[in-house]
Amino acid sequence: MLQVSSRISIPMEEIELKAIRSQGPGGQNVNKVSTAVHLFFDIKASSLPEFYKQKLLSKKDRRISPGGVVIIKSQSARTQEANRNKALIRLRELIKETMELPKFRHPTSPTRSSKEKRLQSKGSRSQTKKFRRRPGLDD
Repeated sequence: MLQVSSRISIPMEEIELKAIRSQGPGGQNVNKVSTAVHLFFDIKASSLPEFYKQKLLSKKDRRISPGGVVIIKSQSARTQEANRNKALIRLRELIKETMELPKFRHPTSPTRSSKEKRLQSKGSRSQTKKFRRRPGLDD
């Protein structure tokens, strides 16, 4: 059972874990032992509430396939168990991200002093450029 929050948990039967060989350098161990882990989680077939399913499916994330399957690969650790735990933690974090509501932004307008400062700096910049011109070219 993967505990996402106090109210939401995912049974381990819904998560498929496959052990594969890791990529890259690893000495003698890399060609013999399958330490990397591929995690597959089908969003549509899961027991998550419908609201979270829709949010996950609409999320633009390269780990979510067009078919609605979350694919996470973990190969940074030397043991299969550590990679398995890291993959499960990354799945939990992905689901938690969808649970968080974005902060509501109150639109604000610039203050009077900030408008005046902006116009003052524009004027001084204009004067600087005006003094750089060749004399006798009055506009």
